[in-house]
Amino acid sequence: MPSPAQAATNWTVTGPGGTVAARLGLDDAGRLSFGVDRGGAAVLAPAPIGITTTAADLSGGLAFTSQSSRTVHERYTRTTGKQLKRDVTLTESTFSFTGTGGARLDVAVRVSAEGAAYRYVLPSGGEVTGEASSWTLPADAPAWLLPYSPNYEGIRTETTAGSAAAGDYGFPSLFQVGTGTYALLTESDVDGRYDGARLTHDAGSGAYRIKLADPRIAAADRLATPWRVAVVGDLATVTGSMLADDLAPPSKLTDTSWVRPGTVAWSWLSEHSSPSDPVRQKQYIDFAARNGWPYVLIDEGWSADWVPEVTRYARARGVDVLLWLHWTSLDTEQERDAKLPQFRAWGVAGIKVDFMDSDSQARFRWYDDILAATAAQHLMVNFHGATIPRGIQRTWPHVMTLEAIRGAEQFRTRAATNTMFPYTRNVVGGMDYTPVTWAVTDRDTTDAHEVALALVYESGWNHLADKPETYEAHPEALRTLSQLPTTWDETRLLAGAPGRETVVARRHGDRWFVGGISAVPAHTVSAQLDFLGSGRYLAETLRDGDHGLVRESRIVRRGDTLAVPEPANGGFVTVLCAYTGSATCDEPIRHVPATTLTLDPSTADVHPGESVTVKAVFTLPAGGPITGVRLAPRAPEGWTVSGPVVTDERMRGGDSLSGTWTFHAGADVPDGRADLPVAAEFTFTGDPGSPDAPGKRPVHVEEAVRALVPPQNPSGNPAVSDLPFLSESNGYGPVERDRSNGEDGAGDGKPLTIRGTVHPKGLGMHAPGEVTIWTGGACTRFSAVVGIDDEVTQSGSVDFQVFGDDGRLLAASGVRRSADPALPLTADLTGVRVLTLRATDGGDGKNFDHADWADAALSCGS
Repeated sequence: MPSPAQAATNWTVTGPGGTVAARLGLDDAGRLSFGVDRGGAAVLAPAPIGITTTAADLSGGLAFTSQSSRTVHERYTRTTGKQLKRDVTLTESTFSFTGTGGARLDVAVRVSAEGAAYRYVLPSGGEVTGEASSWTLPADAPAWLLPYSPNYEGIRTETTAGSAAAGDYGFPSLFQVGTGTYALLTESDVDGRYDGARLTHDAGSGAYRIKLADPRIAAADRLATPWRVAVVGDLATVTGSMLADDLAPPSKLTDTSWVRPGTVAWSWLSEHSSPSDPVRQKQYIDFAARNGWPYVLIDEGWSADWVPEVTRYARARGVDVLLWLHWTSLDTEQERDAKLPQFRAWGVAGIKVDFMDSDSQARFRWYDDILAATAAQHLMVNFHGATIPRGIQRTWPHVMTLEAIRGAEQFRTRAATNTMFPYTRNVVGGMDYTPVTWAVTDRDTTDAHEVALALVYESGWNHLADKPETYEAHPEALRTLSQLPTTWDETRLLAGAPGRETVVARRHGDRWFVGGISAVPAHTVSAQLDFLGSGRYLAETLRDGDHGLVRESRIVRRGDTLAVPEPANGGFVTVLCAYTGSATCDEPIRHVPATTLTLDPSTADVHPGESVTVKAVFTLPAGGPITGVRLAPRAPEGWTVSGPVVTDERMRGGDSLSGTWTFHAGADVPDGRADLPVAAEFTFTGDPGSPDAPGKRPVHVEEAVRALVPPQNPSGNPAVSDLPFLSESNGYGPVERDRSNGEDGAGDGKPLTIRGTVHPKGLGMHAPGEVTIWTGGACTRFSAVVGIDDEVTQSGSVDFQVFGDDGRLLAASGVRRSADPALPLTADLTGVRVLTLRATDGGDGKNFDHADWADAALSCGS
């Protein structure tokens, strides 16, 4: 250990305005410490910091060599968040030290009016083995902490810094230090060059140390670690802070015109089986279209067989589709290269990726890869089962929201924890709580509290989680929800305390929205309207009444007091707009004109090198006018298309537009099904919304010819598992060939085994599952032995079904259960061109429905 070059030294870095200052210390043993002051008083006492690598211990024995300082001015625009346009100034000082063997360490310190942060810079890189970083709080400081889990979905608790149980705690962590002063601890700028950290704590101590997710972090070149961040100030400063974004890298996207926040209709929470039902999804789409909600999320259970058609149905009504995926279906470059362009070709607008459940460096490298790949395809992203935001929404503006919260899908809602989230988790970025649900019956919140969550919680995509019928049974709630934006020009905390109450004001354009949620007994909320402009405003308030939700209106001015009576655990939403004599602040809801698009032919068989001519007719039956109409085809990969684009600047009710194109299949086009799409795009007069709102994007009406490039006809007695699939879908993972379903990647199943008999050939599904196979009219018989695989130890149920052309049922097993013996199943295939094998759930849910088509084979001509 080298001798320190000098006696103990302390440096102060003061932020703009002089309120917040960071203190960096070097003691006489060459150990560093970091603390934060506010208004001249210590908020975070100096605590040890430092870092260790495989080459050097840089937590002690350091000698100071130099200091450099500068002013950092950050001006940027977000696509989501509590404040879209940001202009902030930070003071930065970088301190250089040498340690063991001349190893270099720089410590960069940044301070703003909202807090302070530091990071380590290793000029020569190296493999990090740990950090000595820590924070020191008064032991009696009230604390709102989240016991750590990698999905951040635990129950946040109120305790004190010293009495918190020993263990690990997830970011962000909130502490009250003195009267009216708070410290929120988190981190920023984490990506694949490092991993995600957490706090670890010994009972009885006010010290909280940084603990890394990995025992070692690889870094070959110069390494700048994530920022260790302390937001300090009163609650208004903490909740309004964007310091985690200020410290993050700038946007990696130059064009964000395709990024569109908005309200989402989501069916999974209230109806778990609905994502596998295209008819029900269309009902959600119709509901979203009626109420001006721009999105529908189709969660786990969707099928590639029907998603393209449902997506076309949605887009024609001004609604975009989002799709759920397990992260492992996109964990390789090959999977991303295959699936993401396909989603975009279908017209899908974004994806919800789930179950990452890790803060490791490997997982953050995956985040880097998936974000670059989705951005390239103009697909927006919601990360579920995810880590917390650490500035990611500034760097990757197509990230609309992240979960990392114990939300409504846990089916237990408590007002006391709801009122903690605005001061903790939601401070650092979009929060996919999936609010406003009557389906969650285990709750102590009122109806107005539930509605207010859609405003009090910030999320670029706000997934509202109940059924259309439920919202329509609460018309005053639905009316308010259909008026709420999901992006904000300005946000202010008006009143509240964590675990007790939150009253927040948010501005979107020239309208203000005030929302409150409570976890205290009945009282009257009083909020000063000092943020309003000049003139009179109409204030419309939705609150809890004696017999349900009630709506009240009054005229107010700047400086007036908004007084709203709240029952215990209640809430409210107030919309304020310039008063012009109107009785409401409601803005018109966008309703897309109904149109039709027909293609002739609707289906076609096309061999490689052949062509098909398609005629399209686009009609506006009534209403209008619509403008800027453009009718054009799009050639899928491996195909070309010829013929001119057809346009019409203005169409009125009864007008039609037609075009004819020839699609040509290339010599190397693969066997199987292909969509040959033709689309009409248009805008329409009277379309409400600001120019950057989702309502201003063109309407896209698309239909497709279902083309089939037939494989060679099968001959002899082939095993079905040896034939190409025209299409496949499965409850979990892919349909397996000659193995049971493993519920994840291809080839991860076991040998097909039914009641102790192992079958070498066949298909392994997880109901609901389906494959289609080309038989070309050349086969006469299908045979298989069907049953539920022995690896299922609990009760499963499956109905095995065989279909011919046009959905004609050829054979069915009836419901088979786990204890049932294997059943021979045969079907006459005379004249059948396309064979469909389908396994459906028998009625007890799909968790144990491993459906084996053992010894599945065809009898075909030579």
